[in-house]
Amino acid sequence: QVQLVESGGGLVQAGASLRLSCAASGRTITSSTMGWFRQVPGKEREFVAAIRSGGSRYHADSVKGRFTISRDNAKNTVYLQMNSLKPEDTAVYYCAAGSIYITYYLSTQYDYWGQGTQVTASS
Repeated sequence: QVQLVESGGGLVQAGASLRLSCAASGRTITSSTMGWFRQVPGKEREFVAAIRSGGSRYHADSVKGRFTISRDNAKNTVYLQMNSLKPEDTAVYYCAAGSIYITYYLSTQYDYWGQGTQVTASS
């Protein structure tokens, strides 16, 4: 079992930056594919970014160039650096962990989820 706890969300002005953290416990996530998804009320959960155990990174087109996913295996933690935030980035952001070979952009492929953290970028 893996427990995931997100932190770092908040209310910021458009154009500002935030860094989300996802701390894992229960077992190491070194061999896991880790992902960030976001969701607004009434919409499906949307892929944001993912990182493989080997370090390969993937970002949704809507955030490419503004958001960066990273991981610190020594701290069992994954991060999402979000720059140049836009009002349309407003959502609850979730961290997820899956096995090594999953299709990273499909939320159904992930086994463990955090409780989510709210990010609001006001115009």
